[in-house]
Amino acid sequence: MTDTLTLLPGATTAVGIRILGPVEVHGNGAVHRPRGPKVRKLLALLAVRAHDIVDVDTLVEELWDGAAPASAVSTVRTHVYHLRQELSQELGLPDMHGVISTEATGYSLRPAPGMLDVEEFTRLYGQGRAALHAGSYDVALDRLDAALALWRGRTLADVARGRVLAAHATRIEELQSRANELRIEAAMRLGRHRELVPELHRLIAIDPLNEWLHARLIDALHRSGRRGEALRAFHQVRHVLAEELGLEPCEDLVRLQRHILSGAAAS
Repeated sequence: MTDTLTLLPGATTAVGIRILGPVEVHGNGAVHRPRGPKVRKLLALLAVRAHDIVDVDTLVEELWDGAAPASAVSTVRTHVYHLRQELSQELGLPDMHGVISTEATGYSLRPAPGMLDVEEFTRLYGQGRAALHAGSYDVALDRLDAALALWRGRTLADVARGRVLAAHATRIEELQSRANELRIEAAMRLGRHRELVPELHRLIAIDPLNEWLHARLIDALHRSGRRGEALRAFHQVRHVLAEELGLEPCEDLVRLQRHILSGAAAS
């Protein structure tokens, strides 16, 4: 397999495997959804463990959720065969054994660079984080925007998650949350406070108990000259925290409220 098979963000003719949303295979300008819930689950498990060997016992546990039939091992082999056939057809590769390799204890997905969306996301996220720490805020924003653009919904949206997949999906979604935070920080550093307000409202609607997001919204409103709205946003989050968790706002939120009430100019 050559490195010319790359997944290009936003390109409809990309060749690749995508799990940041429903599980899809993209090739030759078409989108293919692997047939059968167990085949999709098999591909998902190999993808979240890309380049590692996933042993047969783990595959059996995940595919049958602890209630495997006596024929489970041979059925796994059959599912791997069908998955190779599907991917070969969709990606236009004559031999998928180099992409899904058979190992002594199981199987391993070995995608080319850029072929797997979660790997591309992790690469861009790492570049964005490094640029932010180096003070290159415009570069950081560009890389993090590109990373987040790869998401099409909830990780493995059309796959029933067992114990193993659930743990990996949680890890990947934590990285998405962190990428959003770093993107917001880069945009704030570039003075894009007004642009951030709608985005922060959207993220808070998804994660209403995230105090960090609420603090950034209050700060962005204040820095945009919307002092009254900033104070209302503080009172809203205080109410949500009290109602849902019986907690008072964190020190970061309280400090922002005091800063606004003191009449200090946003800096």
